[in-house]
Parts: sequence; C-alpha cells; structure tokens
Amino acid sequence: MTVELTITAKGQVTLKKSVLEHLGVKPGERVQVDLRPDGRVELAPVQRKRDLSSLRGMLARPGQPSLTIEEINEGIGDGAVARYLRSLGPSAE
Repeated sequence: MTVELTITAKGQVTLKKSVLEHLGVKPGERVQVDLRPDGRVELAPVQRKRDLSSLRGMLARPGQPSLTIEEINEGIGDGAVARYLRSLGPSAE
C-alpha cells in the first residue's frame, strides 16, 4: 500500500490515520525515524512502556539467592563510580 503525504510550509508531515493504524500507534505515542543511506526513511513505533506489574520476576536468577535492596544499591553505586572513572580517562584509574 502506498500513501502520499503533503509537506507543510514548516516542513512538517501529518501521517494519515491508515498509516498510524498500520504502525499500531495511537495519539500521544512515539515513532522513530531511521534515515537510510539511499535517501529513504523507515518509520517504526517506539516500544511502549510496560505496565510495572509485567516486570515481576524479570531479574530472577534460578538457583541463586535473591539480592537485598542494599546489595542492589551497592551494585548500582559501584557501576556509577566505575563509569565515572572511565569517563575521566586511563590516568584516573
């Protein structure tokens, strides 16, 4: 299916309802545009945010004990410090 769109004086394009339905997006949702080397563009929906309850068990590690919140926070802190030190360059380590 080919759909023609009109470019406004501001350089904007309004996507037709059929295009939005094809992408599966609704008002307020986001799309991403990939600029292809041959002058084409690829339009795709940005992955929707999940409901928080859908994340339950995502970090489960079978056969290993669960981490405490303190252990998780410590790991986050260690990672942040390591990233900061890497940003300073090799002489900072």
